[in-house]
Amino acid sequence: MDARTIASLLRVAPEALPLALAEVHAAMTVDAPLRASFTGWDADALRAVVEGGGFTVASIAAASGGLRVHAVRVRTLPDYVAPGLRLFAVGLNPSLYSADVGVGFARPGNRFWPAALAAGLVTRDRDPWHTVRVDRVGMTDLVKRASAGAAELTPDEYRAGLDRVEQLAAWLRPGAVCFLGLAGWRAAADRKAVAGEQVRDVGGVPVYVMPNPSGLNAHDTVASLTDHLRAAMALADRRPR
Repeated sequence: MDARTIASLLRVAPEALPLALAEVHAAMTVDAPLRASFTGWDADALRAVVEGGGFTVASIAAASGGLRVHAVRVRTLPDYVAPGLRLFAVGLNPSLYSADVGVGFARPGNRFWPAALAAGLVTRDRDPWHTVRVDRVGMTDLVKRASAGAAELTPDEYRAGLDRVEQLAAWLRPGAVCFLGLAGWRAAADRKAVAGEQVRDVGGVPVYVMPNPSGLNAHDTVASLTDHLRAAMALADRRPR
């Protein structure tokens, strides 16, 4: 992707920047450089959004009328988020497989997409673009680093990830945030948490926590995960937007 194309994609309103970055991320190879200028941004907020887009920020510096960012495309998933979301779904972290195909929960054994279709949360299988643009369901991960398994993640990564998700939720104001994985929420927020609606909010937005839909989780089925997603949607729909 050439610099002119990147510049045109990133010349968007602030709320549209995450999806623009997701498009750029999809068009680039791992370790490819991103150099672009942005106006109307605080440096810390811009760093968080660019990193959420699937990049490691090497530097942010003042430039004529804005900020100049040098970043590198990472082997991970970008945030698929936008204003006006009904629900904001947060996984633990991308698998290497999902990072390579560009779709969260992509493995055939993962129950997220079958449960989301059964619950009426999404209307197209394994299509995050349709999910965010049509179904108004955003997707991200608590930890952006892709790995072979969630067991590789540390409590510090979970806590830092929760701070980032909190900033996104406060900015975009979805109906509710649904964390797909008790382990991440327990490590980041409440070690005694159980599945269901939580006492603590995230960025002023109500939170629902459900079991991990990974095929490695033998305690839950598509049917039980469907019930959790329906409950998360009901929580989201109670909140006026």
